[in-house]
Amino acid sequence: MSKKAPPPSSDPFAARESEKYEQPIASREHLLNLIESYSVPVPQEQIADSLEYFDEVRIEALRRRLNAMVRDGQLFRNRRGGYLSFDHMDLEKGTVQTHPDGFGFLTPESGGKDIYLPERQMRKLMNGDKAAVKIASYDSRRERKEGTVIAVLERAHQSVVGRFHHESGIEYVIPDDKRLTQDILLNRDFGHSAKGGDIVVVRISEYPTQHTQPIGIIESVLGQDYAPGMEVTIALNTHSIPHQWNAGVLAEVELLTERVAKADKAGRKDLSKLAFVTIDGADARDFDDAVYCKPTDNGYLLYVAIADVAHYVNIDSCVDQEASLRGTSVYFPGEVVPMLPEILSNGLCSLNPDLDRLCLVCRMDISLQGSIKSYEFVEAVIHSQARLIYDDVAAAIFEAGSPASDTLKRVLPDLENLKLVYQALARARQKRHAIEFETREVVFKYNQQRKIESIEPGQRNEAHRLIEECMIAANISAARLLKQHKIPTLYRIHAGPNADKLLNLAEFLSGFGISLTPESPTPQDYARVIDAIRGMPEFAMIQTVILRSLLQASYSPDTKTGHFGLALQDYAHFTSPIRRYPDLLVHRGIKHWIRCARLEGFKYDLAGMTSLGASCSRYERRADDASRDAADWLKCEYLQKRIGQQFNGIVTGVTSFGLFVQLDDLLMDGLVHVTALPRDYYQFDPVRHRLVGEMTNRSYQLGDRLSVEVARVDMEDRKVDFNLISRLGEHKNKRKKAGKTGKAKVSKRKVRATGKYSRRAGNKK
Repeated sequence: MSKKAPPPSSDPFAARESEKYEQPIASREHLLNLIESYSVPVPQEQIADSLEYFDEVRIEALRRRLNAMVRDGQLFRNRRGGYLSFDHMDLEKGTVQTHPDGFGFLTPESGGKDIYLPERQMRKLMNGDKAAVKIASYDSRRERKEGTVIAVLERAHQSVVGRFHHESGIEYVIPDDKRLTQDILLNRDFGHSAKGGDIVVVRISEYPTQHTQPIGIIESVLGQDYAPGMEVTIALNTHSIPHQWNAGVLAEVELLTERVAKADKAGRKDLSKLAFVTIDGADARDFDDAVYCKPTDNGYLLYVAIADVAHYVNIDSCVDQEASLRGTSVYFPGEVVPMLPEILSNGLCSLNPDLDRLCLVCRMDISLQGSIKSYEFVEAVIHSQARLIYDDVAAAIFEAGSPASDTLKRVLPDLENLKLVYQALARARQKRHAIEFETREVVFKYNQQRKIESIEPGQRNEAHRLIEECMIAANISAARLLKQHKIPTLYRIHAGPNADKLLNLAEFLSGFGISLTPESPTPQDYARVIDAIRGMPEFAMIQTVILRSLLQASYSPDTKTGHFGLALQDYAHFTSPIRRYPDLLVHRGIKHWIRCARLEGFKYDLAGMTSLGASCSRYERRADDASRDAADWLKCEYLQKRIGQQFNGIVTGVTSFGLFVQLDDLLMDGLVHVTALPRDYYQFDPVRHRLVGEMTNRSYQLGDRLSVEVARVDMEDRKVDFNLISRLGEHKNKRKKAGKTGKAKVSKRKVRATGKYSRRAGNKK
């Protein structure tokens, strides 16, 4: 017996639905309230009766809306077709992460610790799927909840890239993404041209169940491993990154040219006489920021001009919808997949020299101590005076070198002013104890066939830091403006340390004679630690461990969290709307305030911004993963031709099965398996992060510098194996004795180095 239908009530969002649709039906909010008013699952027919829908058009629209609400995780539909609210089921919704050993975790949308999913629950899931789980038990020893999957709400993968295999009459594809642990069987009813070992794109036709593997159909054959550009093609397909423009986008940009129309300049502040310059890398193609500074009696006036992307990309246009789906430009070695079409990113919205460009300009009054005394945002027209390169600027104003060009000579006085305001901003940054991480990157050099010729360490100089400080100042000002006037936007938030990792970090640092209180450390504490390790041979490795103790920064309308790493309470990304969608949203909020000076009429609300923050954060991580995958592929390809060659590196990880070593210049990690160490029985000491030989007392630990030889490269798994050649000097920073920090617990597990190699043993952990 179903519960009697409640009396119909008015839909509080009826007006909104009427604006959007010619034949509106009940809003999602109203449907959710209606379904929650029942104490049992309610079928679609009963919902239609309650709403007094009797015509086929509205019944069909209701069916589609209910299906969409199920897809988006707002409702649950049981096997009998009854709908009910998740709030009535005490379920947790979230995203699934798989482990190579078959089990997985669900990260709850509501926050809190991940929920463990055993292998039997993971059989019907794939990495990245959105699911609803019910808490089945609590493991007090591991302090974690265990869940049972109730429903798969959204599939993360429609297609997968992988390697085609044909064995014993069975055709299947092994996914390139190792987080996808199930091979995909191929439907034999559909032909294809793939050969064994080919890299293919397979469309999933049937998703995994409790008892069956996923089944798919080959959509396209990408080719063999070593085709030029294959690493980018694989990364784009593996991470489902949009990289082709649809017809709507192409139609919208078809009539644009690289010249700013006269009509577009109307009503804007003319700043074309100011000596704005762009400072970027030598290979940069788009220039979305320009800077200018002049001294005042009590400080400096700093102008940061950012391309006015919002002028050309209207809300809900085809270009805007595509940009929101991309979230960010994706940068690969030697290639970029832009967020916006090139006529905008490299044309109208690129601040090329000697051309008028529309900008949103932040003018800041900076004190001699580097504090922002006041700020103002204006819609303006600028005319960049020069396109400059980091290395040339650094040489001219920081290294007392002679200007590399006549252009640089002409703007040198203005660059000196920028140097002065940078030094003031840097003093303020140091005073507030922002964390000064030193990031390292590599530069890939290609030959004419677009194959890797060399990999060189990238160099970061004072000119990079100058631009960074100017951009941070503008980002602070943007956040303060929007926060003050309560305009919904996306802030760049960083909550700081991961509480679960702090105790281990404190123990790790104590081994180097550095103290860190694990209870609620501040940015100042982290800054002090970074200063303490600067100059140490193990600096890069220790810094990596410190970085891993911090939570990831994200986008959110939250005004309270602030940015831990920069030691700032107010921070938003304003400076790169060409390549980041959150910056475009910040621009829209600022432009609305400039024009209206009130909140009313702004197109976004808090709920909308919360949803956009989640998607933009997700797309940012997707882009980072894709870029990393492509870089790792290229590093493996480079090392595959250097098997037997020797490199120097540092131990960045210690496990029971061996040492992970990062090569100095390539920044590539590889494994020295325990069987490649001198013959002995090795005990794993997890507290001191070391392996200790039982017979010789020889130890290998984090921070040790080693000479290694490339032994094996696995392109499919992006893994490199090394043989140990020798230790490079002794470990200079001896660990404190156990009595100082408490006796270390040594793993009872012994691993024997016999010279026999077992890859399975190495991969087991």
